[in-house]
Amino acid sequence: MDLTILWFWIIAVMFIGYFVLDGFDFGVGMSLPFLGKDDTDRRVLINTIGPVWDLNETWVIVAGASLFAAFPEWYATMFSGFYLPLLLILLALILRGVSFEYRHQRPESQWKKWFDGMIIVGSAVPALLWGVAFANVVRGVNLDANHDYAGTIFDLLGPYALLGGVTTLLLFFVHGVLFISLKTEGDIRLWARKLAMQSGIVTIVVAATFLAWTTLAYGTSASALLAAAAAVALIASFVANLRGAERLAFGLMAATIGLAVLTLFASLFPDVMPASNDPANSLTIANASSSAYTLGVMSWTALIGMPVILLYQGWTYWVFRKRIGRVHIEVAVH
Repeated sequence: MDLTILWFWIIAVMFIGYFVLDGFDFGVGMSLPFLGKDDTDRRVLINTIGPVWDLNETWVIVAGASLFAAFPEWYATMFSGFYLPLLLILLALILRGVSFEYRHQRPESQWKKWFDGMIIVGSAVPALLWGVAFANVVRGVNLDANHDYAGTIFDLLGPYALLGGVTTLLLFFVHGVLFISLKTEGDIRLWARKLAMQSGIVTIVVAATFLAWTTLAYGTSASALLAAAAAVALIASFVANLRGAERLAFGLMAATIGLAVLTLFASLFPDVMPASNDPANSLTIANASSSAYTLGVMSWTALIGMPVILLYQGWTYWVFRKRIGRVHIEVAVH
């Protein structure tokens, strides 16, 4: 296989890893107003992701670094053209990380309320803006002959892009709520299952609309099959949650997100940044990639490093696999 094609799909897999793993972190953060009846409940919710959220977040660093090394032209165009949305994502992630570390440093309820609000905003903003960004990449943006973004920030806020943002927001929310049902016990577990059912109905409608729009306007036969598979997995996840099969529901939601990301990349291929104004200005895997030598070195590095990373992350999840509830928080306090 051509190394440019290989690295296009490796980067797709890295973004799948990021959206699946940090996606449920976003969902847990966004669930605080709905499932956090008091401070103890909110501590339970935060502790479900406490041992793993920072590890999950490193996937975006790996994906960004790989994008920079494998497709520098793509990286430069996207990160300069989408500067403001990506800056907002970065600031939101910083706010969220700071809040996790500082909300318990003082006992005042107002102090915790401020940091809880930062967790909610720091989770919702990236969940929305990642969808907006990727939807814009798929539909194409205004590029000049030098492959520089020639549009404005308002050009990135079209109906399709905003629908993409709402889709990722809802998918991550349900993903996080299903994770809570998988990781907690007692009332919170029951509330999470009910919330996943209620929000799942809206998510199915919105996600189906976005995937159908993507397939009809920008898709290929391959992306159509992937979109159909994503829709089936989403509905199956909803049914599994109704039946109380929490592990299956969570796994199917992870599959939904992975298949949705593959749908976007399949719709994009072989472009990496289509030009909506003139196809001649588009960035493709051919004119945006690094040299064959660079891609070869990266391939060997990934072959050696990725299994180690996956094993370490799998071990981390195994160590922190047990459910938690209010009793564990109360024991820790007293």
